[in-house]
Amino acid sequence: MAGRRIALKSVDWIAFAERVPPNQRSMFNALKTRSDTISAKLMSLPETPVTIDWNLYRSTVAKAGMVDEFEKKFKALQIPEPVDTQTNGINAQEAEANKSALAYIEASKARIAQYEEQLDKFKNMIPFDQMTIDDLNYIFPETKLDKVKHPYWPHKPIADL
Repeated sequence: MAGRRIALKSVDWIAFAERVPPNQRSMFNALKTRSDTISAKLMSLPETPVTIDWNLYRSTVAKAGMVDEFEKKFKALQIPEPVDTQTNGINAQEAEANKSALAYIEASKARIAQYEEQLDKFKNMIPFDQMTIDDLNYIFPETKLDKVKHPYWPHKPIADL
């Protein structure tokens, strides 16, 4: 049991609680309560199971050989421990989430750099009320009129009337 207690991972409940959305707070509290209950019960158990006094049973049981047979079967008993099949999947999901988080951070840094360039452009441009049409078209090329597409703008051609 001592080996298992050492192997148990402790949960950082404070960090966990920071990531829980408000609408799932009751489920989080129920999980924490259940986890604390199970942990307290495990800690109350002794690290090694109580040894059986086979000599006491031999002196009190009337049928000869019965205690020896039980002792032999008890020592041969092997209780299989459950195999952890989920940790590898969880670790893979964590690695994938970390990878996608890093990609998001890099994309965000690129967007921030782009937004800072736009902010510098806005800070350094001529005030809008002092701009000419040429200044506007130079700073914001998307505002320039396409005379091939709209040759008579803002008027309609005579043929369309």
